[in-house]
Amino acid sequence: MSSLYFREDLESTGVGETISLRGPEAKHAVSVSRLRVGESTSIGNGRGLIASGPVTKSEPGELEIRVDSVVVHPEPRPAMVLVQALAKGDRDELAIQAATELGVDRIVPWSAERSISRWQGDKASKGRLRWQTIVREASKQSIRARVPEVADVVDTKQLTSLVEGRLVLVLEPTAANALSETVIDDGTTEILLVVGPEGGISPNERDRLAEAGAVAVRLGSGVLRTSTAGPAAISALSVLLRRW
Repeated sequence: MSSLYFREDLESTGVGETISLRGPEAKHAVSVSRLRVGESTSIGNGRGLIASGPVTKSEPGELEIRVDSVVVHPEPRPAMVLVQALAKGDRDELAIQAATELGVDRIVPWSAERSISRWQGDKASKGRLRWQTIVREASKQSIRARVPEVADVVDTKQLTSLVEGRLVLVLEPTAANALSETVIDDGTTEILLVVGPEGGISPNERDRLAEAGAVAVRLGSGVLRTSTAGPAAISALSVLLRRW
């Protein structure tokens, strides 16, 4: 079974070179995944580079591989960005985990008017760090070369300022247009998918986003939870962009 571990300070490598892992990543590889000498694995830097090869050392606290292939994955264009409203329980975390596995490129936490959960003060930095950890682990699980960045939390005013120069699609069950009918220009560099909290996006927020240039789209005839709407939209968009 394929496996991937991250070493963020890895800038470059070549076939025949040796790469080592230490710390928590090595401990997980050796003690949890039980990788042994001769088995193959991959080490990436989370920014596109993945080196693969057989394990040459497997000891507590250290893992080494001999590189037999190196692939550098370019940044995908247009980038898919999920603007995920904060939600109660773990619903927002489930959304970003699945979205990462499905190919999202960046995630923006959104403190919407109807968000029950709030990131304020120290909670904002702790929340962002937790989301980044979830995204990193989901990237490893799905063997992704690039770990999506989790941005600082934004409010609605800050979100509307992101609309200019981007294609912003607001997921709204009552929208006239379907996501599958969206026309994406060749010059589009970034697509933002906006997902509301449990109570949905408020009328005030819909109006403000529309005035800024965002487009409301629906996924289908049903109403999805905040934990599933984003991943579903990422899947549909991946087909439109021919990533899949």
